[in-house]
Amino acid sequence: MKVVIIGANGEVGKAVAQELGQRHEIVSVGSSSGQYQADITDIAQVRALFDKIGKVDAVVVAAGALHFGPLSEMTPEQFHIGLNSKLMGQVNVALVAQEYLNDGGSITLTSGIVGENPIRNGANASAVNAAVDGFARGAAVELKRGLRINSISPTLLTESQPKYGPYFYGFETVPAARVALAYSRSVEGAETGKTYRIW
Repeated sequence: MKVVIIGANGEVGKAVAQELGQRHEIVSVGSSSGQYQADITDIAQVRALFDKIGKVDAVVVAAGALHFGPLSEMTPEQFHIGLNSKLMGQVNVALVAQEYLNDGGSITLTSGIVGENPIRNGANASAVNAAVDGFARGAAVELKRGLRINSISPTLLTESQPKYGPYFYGFETVPAARVALAYSRSVEGAETGKTYRIW
């Protein structure tokens, strides 16, 4: 298969590329690295990206920014960071990708554990991750030509503990290689409208 990985240079993206790259052709995309570059918050750039890449069999998105901070100080602009980037960025990819996927192809999005298990300073992340999962469920019933869509909801990566550990006291971590197996299941499996939780 020809698999596009958006966010291929991040911790999750690198692990997914390593896992799927053993069996498939990987096309790496980043905001400033990879074989192709695109800002997924701009749907025009997403369209231009897929125009260059052409037909594919699977699209994985492991990208998107969130805002972490106290609710009492949060501004609408800060809340929009997650809405514009992690939510609408992934929605933009899904809307465009359905036109470029071969029959039976798949889209895999990324949410996260705080969509269901909130943390202090994580209201933006909770809202956005829950919305990503909801979008995948809703889109799954409408996709045509046997196309599938799922979301992956990982807990904190072991590799990311030095950076995000203080937000996640009491949470177990998982290695990126284990999280990558869920992406493999989504891309190479048969299910649709699922959220794979790696907790």
